[in-house]
Amino acid sequence: MMKMGKCLHAVLLSLGSLAAAVPEVQADEPAPLTTAASYGTIVGIVTNAAKAPVGGATVTAIRAGGGIRSTVSGSDGVYSFADLPSGVWSLTIQVDGSPDVSVPSLQVLASKATRRDVVMNVPAVGPAASPSAASLAPTAAPSATPPAPAVSKTAAIIAEALQAPPPAPAVDLQTPFAVGDIGWMNGTPREKSPIFDTNFFTPEVRFDMNYLQSGNHPIDHTIVGSTEEFRSGEFQIEQVSFGGNFHWDGVQARFLSMFGMFATTTPRNDASSSVGQWDLDDAYRYFSEANAGYHFDVNHGLNVDVGVFVSYIGLFSYYNYDNWTYQPSFVSSNTPWFFNGLRVQWFPTQTLKIEPWLINGWQSYAKFNSKPGFGGQILWIPNDSFKLVLNSYSIGQDNLDCQTNNPTGSGTVDTLCHPQNGGNLNAAVGSYVGAGGPVDWSKVKRMHEDDSIEVKYYDAHGAGGNGVSKMAFSYTVDLGCESGGGVSCSSGQNKENFFGMMFYDRTWFHNDLYAVTLGGGFMNNPGRYLALTPPINGATAATGSPYFTQAPGQKLYQWDSQLNFQYMPRDWITWWTEATFRHSSVPYWSGSGGVTPPGGNTGSPGSCVGGGSNATTGQCDVGDWFPDLRTREAIWGAGVLIKY
Repeated sequence: MMKMGKCLHAVLLSLGSLAAAVPEVQADEPAPLTTAASYGTIVGIVTNAAKAPVGGATVTAIRAGGGIRSTVSGSDGVYSFADLPSGVWSLTIQVDGSPDVSVPSLQVLASKATRRDVVMNVPAVGPAASPSAASLAPTAAPSATPPAPAVSKTAAIIAEALQAPPPAPAVDLQTPFAVGDIGWMNGTPREKSPIFDTNFFTPEVRFDMNYLQSGNHPIDHTIVGSTEEFRSGEFQIEQVSFGGNFHWDGVQARFLSMFGMFATTTPRNDASSSVGQWDLDDAYRYFSEANAGYHFDVNHGLNVDVGVFVSYIGLFSYYNYDNWTYQPSFVSSNTPWFFNGLRVQWFPTQTLKIEPWLINGWQSYAKFNSKPGFGGQILWIPNDSFKLVLNSYSIGQDNLDCQTNNPTGSGTVDTLCHPQNGGNLNAAVGSYVGAGGPVDWSKVKRMHEDDSIEVKYYDAHGAGGNGVSKMAFSYTVDLGCESGGGVSCSSGQNKENFFGMMFYDRTWFHNDLYAVTLGGGFMNNPGRYLALTPPINGATAATGSPYFTQAPGQKLYQWDSQLNFQYMPRDWITWWTEATFRHSSVPYWSGSGGVTPPGGNTGSPGSCVGGGSNATTGQCDVGDWFPDLRTREAIWGAGVLIKY
């Protein structure tokens, strides 16, 4: 904590026509004036897009490795830090009611002034005044009289820097995707630089709280078929995460914890944890990312990492703060949020990334059968207005197999034989109600392709005022299938394929303070192999449910749309409200009766509640309890998202 005794400089600089000097606040020791020659200076002018000075802007300087200073621009827009220890500093400029401006990296040299002028999207504050050497004459603090030579030298280098033309900003030609501000892109956090950073660790903190209301008003408050929305009519904590990036001498690691609803809902959508022992769903439940590796200085970077990674497939980020809408369309909700394995990131140019993966499987903590999954991404961002991303996945055998997982080896059907991709658990042995013949799941392979573009087609570049400041759209095409072992990609009763698209258009207003997004998508899934298993009676992807069977050849067509409004007063916080409408070709969403039996979850999640299945049809008997499933659902929600 800063001590108040260290918050006042011995020398206060007079800025512009201010009647009194504006003090700097600092967290490190003030520099003795007798050694001013060992310190440097940052100085500049804050203006708006019309080149008028902006007074009263709070300017905060943070030094890499420790140290923080703060000052306020004068009525002529001038700000300065007179005695900064040499090193790399970052700046954040703030004006109430306007977006912050960040300057990520400034090199401060001893006995030299570094000038950085800043343009903000605000009107001028106070009368315009031209900075002059006279206006920079230092004013002594009441309790100290600084030595004249040190004061004169400080004033001289500040005045000289201000009278010189503004330097051209340094161009980063090495860092991948340093092509401008790409924080507008869907699935990308919008902050321009971290609030706090060191040479060893860059922290990250995320909070996600929401209130959701389904128009079907389910009695058990359970929302079905979503990877973001889970409880109706309640305030809920979706995510609380702590962690960050470790980096030193080429060695790198990333860890982010996962608490809240995500800690329960993410593992239930991965059936692979039912392979073998050791409770993998519990072992991995409380973190979303944990990986480590090494960075090689090859081209623009080469990273080799091993661990659990957030998936890129689906364009939307796993973390809601990064996204244009809270509930993504089916193309994202029914594709992976994480991978577990090995990845290599190669940046042959500053604008291109080639990234192969060798992983356990499609959103799989464990490996289902004998083959790992292979995939990769090609990402191209040539400028700050366009993004192209191509994702591919293949080879993996991502289905549980009866012979492999039956503890007796008898080959009889049990709850592990037919999970999310496995049809009706209560059908007769070797048969699949509503589908084709038996399937050898140990030989079924998956292939998938997910390709997206994002285009910013309008940018006011700070001249938008209270009107439109940016406009952009995203478009995704998603297709895949399973084949082998009795399953076919394109023909026969056991057909398993997936085709989906989603489109979103977003408009920012008032210098990016507000944004409105409208869009949606659809998926056609004859086989339901990527549909989320509804949590009927506690069902998971591993148990499946007789009330919503997922056998090859069982058709499912769904579409949805979202209208989202976001208020973003700072780069670190988003307030949002959203309306979503979803339609299914078969009953799927929770109705007013809910999906939980009257006395709570009863018996095995993969069995009928209150009776048994019909020996002929394999369906639950009429006298049994049935969930209330509907073909339509409307949800309204609101919440707050925070990322540091």
